[in-house]
Amino acid sequence: MADPRGFLTTRHRELPADRPVDVRLTDWAEVHAHRAGHADDVGLVRRQAGRCMDCGIPFCHSGCPLGNEMPAWNDLAWRGQWAAASDRLHATNNFPEVTGRVCPAPCEAACVLGINDEPVTIRHVEVSVAEEAFDRGLLRPHVPGRLSGHTVAVVGSGPAGLACAQQLTRAGHTVVVYERADRAGGLLRYGIPEFKLEKRVVDRRLEQMHAEGTRFRTGVDVGRDVTGEQLRARYDAVVLATGSTVPRDLSVPGRGLRGIEQAMTYLPQGNRAAVGDEVPGQLLATGLDVVVVGGGDTGADCLGTALRQGARSVTQLEILPSPPTDRPADQPWPTYPRVLRTSSAHAEGGERVWATSSVRFLDDGAGAVRAVEVEDVEAVGGRFEPVPGTRRELAAGLVLLALGFTGAEPGALLDTLGVTRTARGTVARADDFSTDVPGVFVAGDAGRGQSLVVWAIAEGRAAAASVDAYLMGASALPSPVRASSAPLGVRVGVR
Repeated sequence: MADPRGFLTTRHRELPADRPVDVRLTDWAEVHAHRAGHADDVGLVRRQAGRCMDCGIPFCHSGCPLGNEMPAWNDLAWRGQWAAASDRLHATNNFPEVTGRVCPAPCEAACVLGINDEPVTIRHVEVSVAEEAFDRGLLRPHVPGRLSGHTVAVVGSGPAGLACAQQLTRAGHTVVVYERADRAGGLLRYGIPEFKLEKRVVDRRLEQMHAEGTRFRTGVDVGRDVTGEQLRARYDAVVLATGSTVPRDLSVPGRGLRGIEQAMTYLPQGNRAAVGDEVPGQLLATGLDVVVVGGGDTGADCLGTALRQGARSVTQLEILPSPPTDRPADQPWPTYPRVLRTSSAHAEGGERVWATSSVRFLDDGAGAVRAVEVEDVEAVGGRFEPVPGTRRELAAGLVLLALGFTGAEPGALLDTLGVTRTARGTVARADDFSTDVPGVFVAGDAGRGQSLVVWAIAEGRAAAASVDAYLMGASALPSPVRASSAPLGVRVGVR
């Protein structure tokens, strides 16, 4: 195990300080400074990794869809054995530098030390091991020894598609990833803001995949530029990893006014501008009162983006009441509790308003939004009922809807492949990620529905094992989850 007395001698969780708010609001660089090789940071990581108790039954495993072996790489990090720690970390996770930045860390909620103390800083150790591995040149391309002669098309280059493609390429198959955007990365590139995940991190991993032999076809809208029938004729297997991209809307009076936009229209534009792209007609919050409808991570991403664009004010609305700061009694360890979580964006400014519902959007007289009429609500018999006398107006020159997603995008791709959709709008699949169309599989949010990046990676890896078995008769690739599985106590939510 790591330091046998580590959880006693290092009693408290400690994380590196974030960049100062007044500095980070002036740029798009990551809030958290991951400084590989810096002596102070390495010492901090080793001390915190030493708090891991190497439990007889490590429940952190059950909290993680990937089945990450936290005690093993905590021990190796504590010992400073970075190459071995990296090997153990990458044995279960293709992109730990990503999950170490954006995962909500259900593993930490399941940490045994967290029963009566502060849990181990698992996520920070994870990203630190990954960054040390890159910094020390330990992560070289895994080029397959020989090719299988089989070809696979992966549609979508988000975390599920990339994980699936990398696993299949390393197994010796010829893999082509199709992406309709101009660059690969999907949600990682255009959904998560630069200040949480710099795109150099994504590009660095894509370079490794290129070197391993994965091929990328960007700017190709499968279903239109290439039909589903053509894909099935050209490839031995097809994997759908297109995500859950249909945004949930808000049907209240005034919805059609100018200045009311979906979060996933606004955020990709901000991401493009942050890396220097020209974005004609970009939605900007500069000088505006911004109201974000939706209290999840996507809403917080809108908040942080709007603040960096110089919004006059930002208000984030959530229909649910504010959760407690401590674990509720009805959500015992090792479940993932609903507690108040404050993102880096919330620490930068803006206001969070709880138990509030949007009633209607108000017109400025010229067809644009000028305010949101809201009212307080309370849960009564499973419904949200308005609280009398609480209606009021919130000034708004820009309203961003961050209400989640309802399923895979309907249209030419799914139609030309002939796959079945569920009542939830997802692509129907069996436990091995296969659809009802022979040779066609689905992984990630397209089949699961809106979920976490770590779940997408786990499903991409598992779907790759099923595709490999379909092509070869058997597979040695790891399969961490089934299509119907869910980790112990983890709520499926936004990222």
